[in-house]
Amino acid sequence: MGAWFLKGATKLPRGLPASMQDLIDEINAAYPDDPKIRALFANCFSNTYETTIKPQQDGTTFVITGDIPAMWLRDSAAQVRPYLVLAEKHHRMAGLIQGVIQRQMTYINHDPYANAFNETANGHRYNDDDTKMTPLIWERKYEIDSLCYPVQLAYLFWKSTGRTEHFNESFRQAVDKIIATWKVEQHHHRDSDYYFRRDDCPEQDTLSHDGEGAPVGYTGMTWSGFRPSDDACQYGYLVPANMFVVVVLGYIAEIAAEILQDDEIAGAARKLAAEINQGIQSYGVVDHPKFGHIYAYETDGLGNYNLMDDANVPSLLSAPYLGYCSSNDPIYQNTRAFLLSEENPYFYSGQVAKGIGSPHTPERYIWHIALAIQGMTAKTGKEKQDILDLFKQTDGYTNLMHEGFHVDDPEIFTREWFSWANSMFSEFVLHLNEKNVKGSPLE
Repeated sequence: MGAWFLKGATKLPRGLPASMQDLIDEINAAYPDDPKIRALFANCFSNTYETTIKPQQDGTTFVITGDIPAMWLRDSAAQVRPYLVLAEKHHRMAGLIQGVIQRQMTYINHDPYANAFNETANGHRYNDDDTKMTPLIWERKYEIDSLCYPVQLAYLFWKSTGRTEHFNESFRQAVDKIIATWKVEQHHHRDSDYYFRRDDCPEQDTLSHDGEGAPVGYTGMTWSGFRPSDDACQYGYLVPANMFVVVVLGYIAEIAAEILQDDEIAGAARKLAAEINQGIQSYGVVDHPKFGHIYAYETDGLGNYNLMDDANVPSLLSAPYLGYCSSNDPIYQNTRAFLLSEENPYFYSGQVAKGIGSPHTPERYIWHIALAIQGMTAKTGKEKQDILDLFKQTDGYTNLMHEGFHVDDPEIFTREWFSWANSMFSEFVLHLNEKNVKGSPLE
């Protein structure tokens, strides 16, 4: 998410809500002989609330990522997701999360192609990119998951709290824009006017072919310019992001049928989900000589495939976490075996840890987000415990999580203040203690 950096996490002037402290105490009581886990959970679970959430006078909630003063649609949803466990019973936390959803929908209605936004229309931006910018937009890298995460949060908020007032006209308009955008991007080079050009930057920070991305053929899937890491896609059909789309379109169809009473939206969502899922199964599966049928990370519909995974979510490893398939699914299990092996170019094994990293960070750096996903999608208690032990050993003696850390020395890490990673660790620990978010695939 760029190199702009604030040193350390500045705590906002507020105390912890009683509900949050009570849950911290409850989790800590489950680890009476493990002071390290108690310290990690207390710090990570409270970090997003204490350092990144900014209630607004209009009732919405602005959420910075941590060391960057902008609100990512993806990160903000993931940052507050563990707090849905609190929102089930506590009105104030529910109100803060509802405010996040309302602000996300406002941003999507402003521009469904932007990934990150300013608190106000102040004209701040990461870079002076050649794309259709406005003063409200911090960055305009089009990423499918930026549209998935807010809908997922809205759906899980409904299931956790029973509230439906956030399914208002702004939500309806955003859903219309999301479906329309995904349909346009099924035929990116024919129908889309999106482009993104950045000068004097690494190759992964701009789109090839004069800002329009590499050629693709029709598959039924929807095109993405960038990955959830904010790096450019090598091939335009990002398979794990399309998996997320299929799940989220199911959420939209359910919301439209049960709450909005809109058969047109429900029907459009189901139809598009079927087309994209058919595209995944027809074009996103390859026969690997060692692992059998596995999901590719990216394809272009022209016979080219990228076999890898990235630590950022949505990832192939996260497919059961997203709700696309069961962890027992044979293709997923084959894919998982590939991803957690040296065959995955971004799987690293070192003196202290092993796991999945990202081309977004240096070689031999593992991400805490990927470890959390590996733990939550693991089938055995032993693998889950091994992941928990890795967290204890790899925080760099900070009692917080980071973006990436070196496999041989966890004191060498990127992003001292990265709220998404702290939230993912917290969600993993809650999962271990059977406190999954209501309505989520892990429940």
